Amino acid sequence: MAGTELEILKGITLEIKSGEAVAIVGASGSGKSTLLGLLAGLDEASGGRVVIGDTDLGELDEDGRALFRGRHVGFVFQSFQLLPALTALENVMLPLELQGQAKAREQAGEFLQRVGLGARMQHYPRQMSGGEQQRVAIARAFAAQPSILFADEPTGNLDTHTGAHIIDLLFELNREEGTTLVLVTHDETLAQRCERRLVLAAGELVAA
Repeated sequence: MAGTELEILKGITLEIKSGEAVAIVGASGSGKSTLLGLLAGLDEASGGRVVIGDTDLGELDEDGRALFRGRHVGFVFQSFQLLPALTALENVMLPLELQGQAKAREQAGEFLQRVGLGARMQHYPRQMSGGEQQRVAIARAFAAQPSILFADEPTGNLDTHTGAHIIDLLFELNREEGTTLVLVTHDETLAQRCERRLVLAAGELVAA
């Protein structure tokens, strides 16, 4: 029916400490990706508040939230989200250039070296394996040196062996950079690496 409200999340109150690694887990349809989207300011809540540091995302308009994400937030998605017409280096440079960073090329190159892709910087996504593309995505996320990183099923499109390498890399960089990590995952191995698990069921937080 037109005008019917669909309640996806309800009664959720949580606090994530700076530098903490938190996994959001639960069955399909439990609201995990919706919660991640709200926390990241990608979606707007119909009620309640999302506060990151001293910033209430609800007080920002769409442009303000985009600016905030560009300065403070990094993302790693299941589908990599690389631009096919750009090389690995250019994909990592893009958010840095949008921030107006003078040394975007040097910083992008450094992070590609750190994820083991120093020899693949001029390759395009179509020339790379899924694991390599995800490493580019991780380099892109960390190169902007965000205070918080959101990851949505970062190993979902990878085989077990490649996924294990991506998990190691994600946590290694996260530890080195001191970033807060919030990830949605069905991967129990990945969830166990986090300090805390937020368990969702039918849109409610049943364990934190």
